Amino acid sequence: MKEEANLQILHAGYSLHRKPFHTTQLDGHENYLIRLQTLGKCRSRLDGRLERLEPGDLLLFAPGDPYELKIEAEPNGTGEPAVSSGDYHIFLSGEWIEDWWNRRPLPHRLKVPLSEGIVGAFRQIMLEQRRISNPTPEISEYYLKILCMEIERNLLEQPQPAYPTYLAHRLKNYIEENASTPFKLEDAAAHVGISVSRAVHLFKQAFGTSMIQYTLEVRLNMARERIIFSPLSLEHVAESSGFPSYNYFHKVFRKRFGMSPKQFRQTARDNGS
Repeated sequence: MKEEANLQILHAGYSLHRKPFHTTQLDGHENYLIRLQTLGKCRSRLDGRLERLEPGDLLLFAPGDPYELKIEAEPNGTGEPAVSSGDYHIFLSGEWIEDWWNRRPLPHRLKVPLSEGIVGAFRQIMLEQRRISNPTPEISEYYLKILCMEIERNLLEQPQPAYPTYLAHRLKNYIEENASTPFKLEDAAAHVGISVSRAVHLFKQAFGTSMIQYTLEVRLNMARERIIFSPLSLEHVAESSGFPSYNYFHKVFRKRFGMSPKQFRQTARDNGS
């Protein structure tokens, strides 16, 4: 293969687990990982939560993505717990896979059919990599490219605009879960694996407001509840609700609710809230 299209298949294999298994790498792998669940069930950490994987779930992890895989015993109808989970997996590096990966936003999980096109590509790559003497290593690289094209095709066949909307809702969830901290737009965009400009566009398109405005609204509502129902000082309310300074908090709160935070608390107390 030409040097400018450098591609390295570091490992390709199939794992069949018949005993519980658990691996965690908070800093992720050093290389790209493509993993296809073909048998049984397991769980993997996706967007901060352990999500159940079933046959047909394809995982796509870039270097540094937090990775956790957990395979547990489950009842099998006989009263005895059983473990059975099978998957193909490929570890990759090189310019070609990096360029392909960054060509479009990729989800960490994609549902794909267990067709011969996809499963067969995994199998052929694995068999080629196992050859002791292999005068034509390019063959496995060609199969890898076929696999990537199959993944692209399945991405394109996802219901539209479901995928962009899915990304927008992930951005919305990130804002709601992290509003109490001073995060940046870059952090939210990186969380879903897209650029800031694309994140801003998708969010505005889905919800009719900007990410910044929505973050402000979430923080103001959070602060309002704490002013009414908590004994926190107003300065602490501002800080714990994600505002960078009390002066800024005072300004935007007055603009939003028509009175200062102090007046709002006093009014709430007078009304018995």
